[in-house]
Amino acid sequence: MDFDEHGLIPVVAQDHLTGAVRMVAFATEQAVKLTLETGRATFWSRSRGELWEKGRTSGNTLAVKAVLVDCDADCLVYLVEPNGPTCHTGAATCFFRRAELAGGSVRVSDAEVPAPTLLARLEAVLEARKASDAKASYVKSLYDGGPAKIGEKLVEEAGELARAVAAEEDDRVVSEAADVVFHVMVALRSRGVSLEAVLRELAKRTGTSGHDEKRARHPAG
Repeated sequence: MDFDEHGLIPVVAQDHLTGAVRMVAFATEQAVKLTLETGRATFWSRSRGELWEKGRTSGNTLAVKAVLVDCDADCLVYLVEPNGPTCHTGAATCFFRRAELAGGSVRVSDAEVPAPTLLARLEAVLEARKASDAKASYVKSLYDGGPAKIGEKLVEEAGELARAVAAEEDDRVVSEAADVVFHVMVALRSRGVSLEAVLRELAKRTGTSGHDEKRARHPAG
């Protein structure tokens, strides 16, 4: 790897489930080695001049699933599973402010930043719709209809996707798939279940045969 003249390399810590960037720091070769050995995100503190294991004192650790190296080998990505907020301010991610143009100059704005990924933003909107008027909000009307109405809509949308996959053009498959994802997320929010929980379940199944996974859920006999 290509460390700079100070023996450092920049590291981006990215949530391996959601794709959200949690923080950016620097690492020495020893920090990278310790990260790979222990599975715990380790960096180099430039202010303190020492190795720094994220969360050792706060408990807000970053469990590292993999370390990726960019094409020039001068930057790394730690794919992590966060335990608690990552930022020292208590925010989930260090990136909770945005850059804006003001009078021809770039300034940092403290205006509220939307969730960092598309699905997280959609999840936040769907949660907010719980406080809406059913006459004005389709999602609220589904919530008010309860599990039966939401389930009915899921079956309808899944059927439309199945028919599109079987006999329609790709753009129809994309459209119907988007409808299914949307209504699945409505169903999850109606139960207070996070999309992250679903992603975590999918991650658990990675590398497992689909047949084996189904047998584990529904043992014979």
